[in-house]
Amino acid sequence: MSDGFSGLGMHLGNLSRLSHAKTRSISPENFTGEKGKGGMALEGTGAIHARGLGKDGKGQGWKVSPSISIAAGETRVLADIDGPGAIQQIWCVVSNVRWRNLILRIYWDDQENPSVESPLGDFFASGWNRFAQVSSLAVCVNPGRAFNCYWEMPFRKRARVTLENRDPDESVILYYQINYALTDVPADAAYFHAHFRRTNPLPFGEDYVILDGIKGQGHYVGTYMAWGVNNAGWWGEGEIKFFLDGDKEFPTICGTGTEDYFCGAYNFDGGVIDPNMTSAYREFTTPYAGLPQVLRPDGTYQSQTRFGMYRWHIADPIRFENDIKVTIQAIGWRTEKKDRRYLPLQDDIASVAFWYQALPTAPFPALPGNDYLEII
Repeated sequence: MSDGFSGLGMHLGNLSRLSHAKTRSISPENFTGEKGKGGMALEGTGAIHARGLGKDGKGQGWKVSPSISIAAGETRVLADIDGPGAIQQIWCVVSNVRWRNLILRIYWDDQENPSVESPLGDFFASGWNRFAQVSSLAVCVNPGRAFNCYWEMPFRKRARVTLENRDPDESVILYYQINYALTDVPADAAYFHAHFRRTNPLPFGEDYVILDGIKGQGHYVGTYMAWGVNNAGWWGEGEIKFFLDGDKEFPTICGTGTEDYFCGAYNFDGGVIDPNMTSAYREFTTPYAGLPQVLRPDGTYQSQTRFGMYRWHIADPIRFENDIKVTIQAIGWRTEKKDRRYLPLQDDIASVAFWYQALPTAPFPALPGNDYLEII
C-alpha cells in the first residue's frame, strides 16, 4: 500500500515524517469511515435540534447524528474496518448507565474469539463507576466522564469493535469516535489484547489471578486494578508475580509489594515516613502509573475503602516467548503489635490485563453475569 514510513508508532521523534497512510475516522456521523461520507446524516439523536437548518431544512451537515442509542440487551457494532491498518485512538462517553453493564469487545482478522473483552469503565481505568481524572500516555479520563485510549492496535485483514449493553432495562446513549490509519503493518507487529477478571471475595490464602492461559509469543504492557478492601488496616503488602515460559511454582519476576508495583511507596501515604505530612492516601496520575481513585467511607452506606490503580509497561514491556501467567497476593497485617505477621485478605478485586501477542487468541473464561459484576 505504501513505501517508506508506515505512519505507525507515532511519537515526537517521528512526527515530522511523511507517510502515505490514509487517516480515517468512524463516528455516528460516518459509520463506515469512508472518504467524503461524514456529516451526511438526515436522522439521528440530534435531528430534532438541527431542524430548519441546512439546504433542505432537514439539518444535514448540522450535527444530526452525534451519538447512538443502544437498547437494553443489544450488542452494537461500532466499527468494522477492512485492513491493513491500525486503530490509533478511541474516544467515547456514555449516559449514566452502570459501566460494568457495558461490555467492550474487539475482534482481529475474522477471529471468532475476541482479543479484547472488558467492561467499558475498567478498560478505561475507571472500575468504580465514578469519575476520576486519569492523565496517562495510554489512557486519559477527562471531565464529563470522557474515556480516551491511545493503545496502538494494528490489524492485517479486519478490525471489528462491538459494545454490548447488558442492562436488562435501560438503553444507553453513546458518543464515540474511533480514529485509525489504513497502511501497511510491519511483519513483527503483534495484536492488542485486554482481558477483565473479578473475584469477590478472594478465597482465604489464594493469590488473585490477573492473567492465565495465554499461549504464543508476545509482551505484557499494562495492568489496571479496581481493589475493594474488606478489612481495616493496610492492604497492599502483596507481591505481583510474572510466570514466564514454563515457570511453575516460582516466577521469573516477583515484585516487592502492591504499591511498589504501581510505582508508589509506603502505602501511598507520605505521612508514614514524613512527620511533616498528614497520614492519608494520596491520589496521583502520571504517564506510566497512577492511583487516580480512592473512594473513602462516608460513615453510612459507603462503608468500604476502594482503590483504582494502573501501571503501563510502555517503557518496560514484559516479553514472553511461549506463555505467561500473572498473579498478585492480597496481604494485610494481623493486629499483633510485636512480631507482626501477614494476614491473607479476602478482598473484592477486579483487573484488566493488557498485552500484545501473535494470533490466534485463545478463548477467554466466560464473563460473570451482571449480578456478580455489580458494584454499588
